[in-house]
Amino acid sequence: MKNNKAILTEGNVGNLIIKLTLPMIIGMMGFVVFNLVDTFYITRLGVEQTAALTFTFPVVLIVNNIALGLGLGTASVISRAVGEGDEKKVKELSTDSLLLAVLVVFICMIIGLNTIEPVFKLLGASDATMIYIQKYMKIWYLGSSFVVVPMVGNNIIRALGDTKTPAMIMLVSATTNIILDPILIFGIGPFPKMGIAGAAIATVLSRMISFVFALYILIERDRIITIKLKKVSEVINDWKEILYIGIPSMVTRMTLPFASGIVTNIISAYGVFAVAGYGIATRIEFFLLMVVRAMAAIMIPFVGQNYGAGKRNRIIESMKFCEKISLSLGVFTYFIMILFSKYIAFIFTNEMEIVHIIVLYLMIVPLGYGMQGIFLANTSILNAVNKPIYASTLTFFQIFIVYIPLVKILSNFFEIKGIFIALSFSYILGGLIAKIAVKRILNHMIIE
Repeated sequence: MKNNKAILTEGNVGNLIIKLTLPMIIGMMGFVVFNLVDTFYITRLGVEQTAALTFTFPVVLIVNNIALGLGLGTASVISRAVGEGDEKKVKELSTDSLLLAVLVVFICMIIGLNTIEPVFKLLGASDATMIYIQKYMKIWYLGSSFVVVPMVGNNIIRALGDTKTPAMIMLVSATTNIILDPILIFGIGPFPKMGIAGAAIATVLSRMISFVFALYILIERDRIITIKLKKVSEVINDWKEILYIGIPSMVTRMTLPFASGIVTNIISAYGVFAVAGYGIATRIEFFLLMVVRAMAAIMIPFVGQNYGAGKRNRIIESMKFCEKISLSLGVFTYFIMILFSKYIAFIFTNEMEIVHIIVLYLMIVPLGYGMQGIFLANTSILNAVNKPIYASTLTFFQIFIVYIPLVKILSNFFEIKGIFIALSFSYILGGLIAKIAVKRILNHMIIE
């Protein structure tokens, strides 16, 4: 590490948060483009190939969620060590987190390669679709280390206070995927046509670039990876520290697709147009919440460093700043939806029944966006101050105690409109409770 100064423990809090958030938004955009490009080209191969890619999403999401959980735990423990000024601990945690990522990805790869057919049969894949799933997933599993390790590596870099480099790494990876996809899928130039296998190879190769870049930054630029023998017990202790944050995050992330499946099943009772409209609206929502999601993500290194340095007042200031930004963006987004929701819907479809559902969603759910931003920021704060169980409990409460039961109740009275009202209300209530919980926890911290 070039220096052991905790760069997020000094300077104007608001300016630092904005400076960290902007590159994070760019990185998220790169991730979205990465996935959209694969879908765009594979749909041109045929229905079976498109269905095969759709079936791979849940399984790929599980591995990604494991990687994101490891990354979250890594960012939390390292940012606190940076705040404490403990350079030795930062290097040891960084090295051991990458070792843990390699171990986890090896286990996932072995299990995955040996369970492709039974898992996807269970998901409902036909024999015709299974042929393409096999082609895609065998390559994807073999290259999964290039997916998981960079996620952990990028979180180490963010924990040091650098969000620009991970964003650039993701953009380079996405750009590479955009270039390689048509070449390998359709066989342009000297390359043979490889179809869906070509998409998998393009994904692995583009991720490999992010893998190499992340390791170069950690080893050569920041000199944060140490190659020295340690006692196994010491390594395991570091892994425990990372997994204390990582496992609750993984479990929480695993519940989100499950909850989405429950709601989609309920919406399916209103017909295929309702399902299509809901699917499009939730994708629009990802973009509408991108800024607050990015801001919530950078709260982990920011709060972690200040927590390690014992600077409680800066954490409180950052929480208040995020609340103001989230509420302001929430109000702005809602008024934009009032004016332009129908025009946005027509970008995706001309089918009036689908447009109606999209507009209905965008006229109701964004009422809660400001509070959802507060919820996301505060759960990140809880993870950063080593309270992952609280963060996971809040997420579980928002989804399974408030949202899902309300969906069932309100849909009986207001039909599909009731489902959207339930989501907006869960955002608002979740934000309020998260704000109260974090405020009480911070009040028990040592004042700077």
